[in-house]
Amino acid sequence: MAIRIYTQPRNGQAWLRNYRNQKPIFACVLGFTQTGLIPGISAAGANPADRRRTYLADAEFLALGPVPSPRYPLPPLVAGASPVLISRAVVAALNIPLYLFNAGVPVIPSVPTIDLGGVPANCLSSGAALNSTIVQHLFESGLAWGDRIAAEADHSYVIIGECVVGGTTTALAVLMGLGIPAAGKVNSSHPQCNHDQKLTIVTTGLRAAKITPGQVDPLTLVAAVGDPMQIVVAAMTIAASRRVGVLLAGGTQMLAVYALAEAIASAKNLSWCPGRVAVGTTRWVAEDTTGDTVGLAKAIGPVPLLATQLDFTHSHYPQLQAFEQGYVKEGVGAGGCAIASYLFRQWTSSQLLTQIEQLARHL
Repeated sequence: MAIRIYTQPRNGQAWLRNYRNQKPIFACVLGFTQTGLIPGISAAGANPADRRRTYLADAEFLALGPVPSPRYPLPPLVAGASPVLISRAVVAALNIPLYLFNAGVPVIPSVPTIDLGGVPANCLSSGAALNSTIVQHLFESGLAWGDRIAAEADHSYVIIGECVVGGTTTALAVLMGLGIPAAGKVNSSHPQCNHDQKLTIVTTGLRAAKITPGQVDPLTLVAAVGDPMQIVVAAMTIAASRRVGVLLAGGTQMLAVYALAEAIASAKNLSWCPGRVAVGTTRWVAEDTTGDTVGLAKAIGPVPLLATQLDFTHSHYPQLQAFEQGYVKEGVGAGGCAIASYLFRQWTSSQLLTQIEQLARHL
């Protein structure tokens, strides 16, 4: 099967059954955190200067595909290629409606985005990542847009992806702040997860913000150690789930968003339908032996963790084969889009690989 269910098999099977043959909408939320510029924190860009441009290049490629003279070419990575190749292959071939949201980035992308009025986050180690007024505003914007895209999805489902370099570290911070035992379980774009570096940064930030894990208002937590994408996607998930299915497209970051949505709904007594929500990623994340994605999903609760079984072992391109060595793994909704290609058009992994390689040829 092109999709495997790693946790909550009954809920996962029900979710897949409900949205088989349905055409989704894809919302990709761009955000930025200074955490992503810490040397060695991420492999989503060979150096900090490249990581400043990752979201610009990914947004442009997701919207336009390969063009002769891109304003922001895809940056060189430590190894591998941007996962946006996977997302773009599916969006273009299946004509999936795309929304690009700017939750808070330093430079406006070259392609049309919906500006939510956010700002880039400071490094989470400061314990003062975002202004609480901005977090409240982004939360309300996320609720409104969740409603809006759910109305357009009309009984189908919404894929919500992200592009935030350094986002697995802010995810760890939010998870630990919520009292979830996530240390040593998160993923990274490195083949060997840099757990010690992440934990040091997170511990510093939580201490600076004087946060006692499990005893903090969730919006206050995001303001202290989060990033702008997290609050937007959590709010979108709460609102959209009332009407349609939601596929949170990502690994550690989207498990953190699910946990955040759960905490916010509880703290603010908001109605939502968690049974309509699943997390969808790649097998490179789900089976990463240097983290524990499955254990993390189980610690968070009843959310099904699904993963595409896409395999690049026999790709013609070394950059794609690098995914099999543990580089990159996920991002820009890649896993969720791959899952959608199977649900909507029953693509096999080899059919999807063919589409991705057609794009790679242009690069």
